[in-house]
Amino acid sequence: MLKLVNLYKEFKTDETEVKAVNQISFDVPEGKFFTLLGPSGCGKTTTLRCIAGLERPSAGRIYIDEQMVSGGDYFMPPDKRNIGMVFQSYAIWPHMDVFANVAFPLRVGKTGYSKKEIEEKVLYALHTVQLDGLEKRSATKLSGGQQQRLALARALVRQPKLLLLDEPLSNLDAALREHMRVELRQLQQRLGITTVYVTHDQLEALALSDLIAVMHDGVIEQLGSPQEIYQKPASKFIAGFIGNTNWLEGKVKSCEPDKSVTVETIMGDVSSLVTNPCKAGDKVMLSIRPEAIEVTMTAPQNGNFSQARVESAMFLGEYIDCFLRIGEQTLRAKTHPQLLLQPGNQVYVKILAEYCVALAS
Repeated sequence: MLKLVNLYKEFKTDETEVKAVNQISFDVPEGKFFTLLGPSGCGKTTTLRCIAGLERPSAGRIYIDEQMVSGGDYFMPPDKRNIGMVFQSYAIWPHMDVFANVAFPLRVGKTGYSKKEIEEKVLYALHTVQLDGLEKRSATKLSGGQQQRLALARALVRQPKLLLLDEPLSNLDAALREHMRVELRQLQQRLGITTVYVTHDQLEALALSDLIAVMHDGVIEQLGSPQEIYQKPASKFIAGFIGNTNWLEGKVKSCEPDKSVTVETIMGDVSSLVTNPCKAGDKVMLSIRPEAIEVTMTAPQNGNFSQARVESAMFLGEYIDCFLRIGEQTLRAKTHPQLLLQPGNQVYVKILAEYCVALAS
């Protein structure tokens, strides 16, 4: 439905050229929720603005619904692209009521909708985002969550083929942001609208997306499902950026046909997944998620395990966040809340291979 081919965008100043987006390509199937994830300055918002037509690419091609909207000398203006967009600031007009805000794209367009058609489309859009009955309320008297819904309604009122969202939840408080994540995902699935979402928030990306493209320095480092990105990171950057992880140095002892390896470490031999080709003798860094560390008060019956000392343990309701010392190595683990750990406790640690990835050091 959306296709980018070798998209390139540079910004020139008197002194330098900045490659904001450097030859990226991807496809977004119809009806999918696709997220561009990365730190500030990685090129994700520039990519979104190129898709929207708010920036003209330096090179590359963009297709929406199999129609080229940008490529070579051709550049389709934003109002012709059949897209809806929600900005980080929402861009709501404070002097208008809710109805007028949503109706604005219909009134300024060249389609020439009748008064009745505008009313029907606006009321349907407001119903879609659960703002029924608020048509005459001033936009400035809406809560943060309601303003976010209003911006969505305005983006959806023309029934676009593609919805573009630029960090739309970043201005909400933590509790409301979590609530709106659920609402936004349910809305997207109910409408079946193809969506491209920009965020630097890893949890948002994991919770909302069908597909995630992790960007860094203008390129896509990895593209995959949330599970693939989290459990099988392709690089040290991705492993460190997505969630929390522990790092453990080691050397590959053996490689197995099932894309797993055995790695020699200070904790003994550790079995691990591997995402890139390697061979025996290669130095690697093990990315070990906190939930990949099994902590017990007694020694496990089988498998490799190590003794550790609890440095700190914080009860967080759903789990205990603890730091464990093994020789010169400190590991962070998330354990069951019923495991009553105290600083100084001697415990046993076992690493679960299915949540451990060996990456080139």
